[in-house]
Amino acid sequence: MRNYISIVIVAIAVIVLACILGSSYTYKYKNRNRVSVAGSAYYNFTADLIVWSASVECASMDIKSAYLKLKNDDQQILDYLKRNGIKEQEIVFSSISSDKIFEETYNVEGRQTGRIFKGYKLNQSVKVESTSIDKVEKISREITELLQQGIELSSEEPLYYYTKLADLKIDLLAKASADAYNRAQTIAKNAHSKLGELKEANMGVFQITGQYSNESFTYSGTFNTSSKNKTANVIVRMEYTLE
Repeated sequence: MRNYISIVIVAIAVIVLACILGSSYTYKYKNRNRVSVAGSAYYNFTADLIVWSASVECASMDIKSAYLKLKNDDQQILDYLKRNGIKEQEIVFSSISSDKIFEETYNVEGRQTGRIFKGYKLNQSVKVESTSIDKVEKISREITELLQQGIELSSEEPLYYYTKLADLKIDLLAKASADAYNRAQTIAKNAHSKLGELKEANMGVFQITGQYSNESFTYSGTFNTSSKNKTANVIVRMEYTLE
């Protein structure tokens, strides 16, 4: 009787162990039976906003004289920009910064002996933010009129932006997701399988580069502002089960 009970217990244990191993194998098999794909989308577009900055300097022994000269230069710059089609609300002048100018003095042995006060230097920047891209580009290249008026103006390269970037991201994500799904369908079909449920989806870094440039994608994302014509790229990674 005892031998019979022992045999039954062993048989039950074997059956339970077989069921556990079978379930584990099935679970492991199902988890391995997946396909991972990456979908991409890109869009070529032209910037619709330009930002141009320049700095103006004035120097004088008297800070009041330097300030009055700088304010006069500001007015001439403002008049020049308005004459060239820029709206006054698109023009912003920064606060004025000032520095004292000193000239170092040295003795015949080359050792510094002191400093001579040479006056004050005032600096201010002007920024234009406009949708009139062609007009601002022309101004940034042709500031000789202001230079001829004795204004010490240093022009910077324009920066280009796109104001509908949020909508563009959503559109590209939809296209990249559809591309990833189509890739997964193709793989499943050619593997004589059927695409199952989506298990995981991740968006890659959103990149904006200059069109036809050799800019490299970066881990944190490239955001080109130097080119008027740009290309936006996005990648979406998805993982599906296969049935």
